[in-house]
Amino acid sequence: MRRTKQIAVILSDTLQCAGLNSLLTDYFPPVNIADFRAFDDLPENGTGNGNGTDFHYYLTQADTFALNIDFFLPRRSRTLILTAGKAASPAAGCNCLDTGAPKEALIEQLQQFFSSEDTQNTVAERNKELSMREKDVLKLIAQGNTNKDIADKLNISLNTVLTHRKNITARLGIKTVSGLTFYAIMNGLVSSDAIG
Repeated sequence: MRRTKQIAVILSDTLQCAGLNSLLTDYFPPVNIADFRAFDDLPENGTGNGNGTDFHYYLTQADTFALNIDFFLPRRSRTLILTAGKAASPAAGCNCLDTGAPKEALIEQLQQFFSSEDTQNTVAERNKELSMREKDVLKLIAQGNTNKDIADKLNISLNTVLTHRKNITARLGIKTVSGLTFYAIMNGLVSSDAIG
């Protein structure tokens, strides 16, 4: 017997909420869906059903996710962010649902999201772990340091910094500074307050 998916839908848009509830109920039973118009309406600590446990999944908007990063960060593999248009790269560490996609594509994206928990095939697990030095370099990149600044702060050569950056980019599949910064925030390497 399949377990009932406990899903918290945190959306201010009533129509989006209704459509999402319909898709989830029709194509992914059994589900128990709790709708919240704002993050503040979510029961304390994100618990549902009166039994004191987390919801299995959280579906929300990007701005709600960003404003409540401390709550969603440890739950990011179980959180689906609704986007309008092209979905974010999976390397960014987020699960996204393109709300502008056709119904069949939405169902496929939801299926991938729900099955990813079963296989535990999250981005962090798919990618090889960064070394401690690569994490140090990534933190400094996210904080807006230049390659020379990083070399000076870590007391390594400029060529070593470039090698670390090349390895980080290859391992994570992220090529832009903004993408690396987002990855660093999503994976708890830096806080959003530390970004310069």
